[in-house]
Parts: sequence; structure tokens; C-alpha cells
Amino acid sequence: MKHLERGKRVLNIEIEEIRRLIDRLDETFSQAVELLREAVEAGNKIIVLGVGKSGQVGEKIAATLTSTGSPAVVLNPLNALHGDLGIVSSGDAILAFSYSGETAELLNILPALKRFSIRLVAFTGALSSTLAKHSNIVLDCSVQQEACPLNLAPTSSTTVMLALGDALAMVLLEARGFQREDFAKIHPGGRLGRVLLQRVADVMRPKDRMPVVSPATDVLNVLHAMNECRAGLAVVVQPDGVLAGIFTHGDFVRSFERNPSLSSDPVSRYMSKHPVTIGMDRLAVEVLNVLDQHRIDDLVVVDDTNRPVGIIDSQDLTKLKLL
Repeated sequence: MKHLERGKRVLNIEIEEIRRLIDRLDETFSQAVELLREAVEAGNKIIVLGVGKSGQVGEKIAATLTSTGSPAVVLNPLNALHGDLGIVSSGDAILAFSYSGETAELLNILPALKRFSIRLVAFTGALSSTLAKHSNIVLDCSVQQEACPLNLAPTSSTTVMLALGDALAMVLLEARGFQREDFAKIHPGGRLGRVLLQRVADVMRPKDRMPVVSPATDVLNVLHAMNECRAGLAVVVQPDGVLAGIFTHGDFVRSFERNPSLSSDPVSRYMSKHPVTIGMDRLAVEVLNVLDQHRIDDLVVVDDTNRPVGIIDSQDLTKLKLL
């Protein structure tokens, strides 16, 4: 139980420090958001500086900013004076992470940065530090106690710094009007990207994998066509190619219960004449909504003239990780 109790103690200390952070959050936070928003909307970038644990927190914040539409890059203070300052442009915003505010490697590049027309936001626990004095905006990351039992290892302080950076990134996201669709464009490999960016035409089974029959085709041959394509429905079309209806496995079961000798009957007697359809240019996310709304497993994809061009099978959506 000692390990469990000590683990809870660490978490409680860090939670309490975040509560203290919330209580002292003030107008300087809003000013920092506006500073970043103005830089990004002017076509500039955010540059993140830090060394050690604070630098690692900065790297995470830079990644979060970039992934939410605010371009951010990490500048290693050790390499900055040997050519990497070339990444800095006038108009950029600088986020500097240093709990003590006296990190030598970071302070060494401040004079060089000041040669550019940049604005600097400091994440520090020392409001009277050298870094704070040379910053346009200072965000207070101070803590009363580290969660380390020796009160030495950066724990509460890095948690507070990380939480404050996340808050800054998320409020900036809202301030810039960043939407789910924007997120999807930046994350095309994720589920959200697949759902929001893919069109119905990208996920449907094409015509050559779609069982197509005429209204006069007997039920037995319709079932054979469905089995050959391994599909849960057959698409019934008129001679001119316009959709006439669909015949699903469910339709067969219900019809067979009423008429066991239906195998030689034309499918037009048993098909669903007004099936749910979707256009091929609609978004894939709409497929999920339609299937759920109508409680169906299969969907016919049609063109502008109501001619079938493919089918959607919910099993395919599972393979594509859309479900």
C-alpha cells in the first residue's frame, strides 16, 4: 500500500499546483493568446526555446500548436548561435521555457534574437528573473512544491508548464476559428481524417463488384448474383439503368417466410422499391449517419441521374476503420 499511497500523494501535489495555476491566471494569458494569433495570422511562425525538462515540455507544446494549425518550430539554444538562428524571421513569436529564468544557454541567445523584430513570451516560475525582464509577456509557472519527495526533480513545475502550454494552444485554436475539418486536413492518417476527408466514391464498392439485376430476374438468380459478389444486397435497375429498387438478404428471409416457393418469381415482387441512397460525392462521414439513422447495413450509391454506381457495405467501412 505504501507505493499506492505515495503515487496518490504525487498526483495530489500536482493537482493542487494546477489549481493554484487556475487561481492566478490573469489578463497576461489573454495577451499571450493575442500575440500568438497576430503572429500566425500574419503568416509568421511560433518558435519554441528551452533546455532540459523545460525544453522537452516546449517540444510537446510546439507539436500541439503545429497539429492545430499554428506553425511552431523548436530552436535548440545550443545550435542557435551556430547558424540555426536562420530559422528566425521578423514578426515571429517566441515561447521561451525556463523555470528558473536563468538558464545560461537560453539567455545567451536573447541578444541575437533581439536583433529581429520578434515578441517573446516566457514560461517561468521566477517573475523577477533575467528571462522575465527581457520578455514581452511573462506567464507564471511557479509552484510551491515539487512532487518529488526530495523536492528536487522537476515534476509539479513541468506539469504546470505543460498544462499552461496546452491551455494556450487550445484557446489559440478557438481564437483562430480552427475547425474539425481543418484538423482532419493536418491529420489525414487518423480516423478523423479518414472520416472527414474521404468521399463516398472512395469507400464504395465499384460497379464491377456490385450485383446488378433486372426486375424480371428470378429470386434464385438474384441470390446467385449476390453470392458471387459476396454482397448483402442486389441492385435492381430498369433497362435504362435507373434504380428500380434493391433486394437484400433481409428481404429474402422475410419473403421466404411468407412464400417458400418464391425462387422462380421475379425479384420485382419482393424488392424494396424506394431504397435509401447516397450520392458518390458526399462525405464518407455522411454514410455513417445514414446507416445509423435508417438502421441498415447496405447503401446504394447513385449518380445525378439516379443510376447506381456502387454500393456501401458496412463491413467494408469496418475494414477501412471508419467504424
